[in-house]
Amino acid sequence: MTVKLNRKALEHARSLVEKGTVVRDERDAWSEDAPSADDENAFIDKHGWDAYALWYLGEDPDASEETKGRFSFPYGDFSKVHRCGVISLESRAAQNDHDDIARASKKLLEQIDEK
Repeated sequence: MTVKLNRKALEHARSLVEKGTVVRDERDAWSEDAPSADDENAFIDKHGWDAYALWYLGEDPDASEETKGRFSFPYGDFSKVHRCGVISLESRAAQNDHDDIARASKKLLEQIDEK
């Protein structure tokens, strides 16, 4: 499993933060705010895999295309960036030695906090 930084998703997240499309919640809120499997399925059905991929900072290019297993490290709820999601993914990325994703999420968190 070779998870790499999804640069398109990072640009999408940065753009949303610039527009103010952010929920400035606390660290522990992500367990309640994260999209459910049903939410994910509904989003994929309505918008497709390319749009789904934009909400995940991690992508495993070795995983099958058009599968949820290809994408990791979500940062939002398909409409807004969640500060708690960015905090959560930064922590998980660092713990699992995904340094490029951890660095990108840290900078994204700084961008959120500056606004």
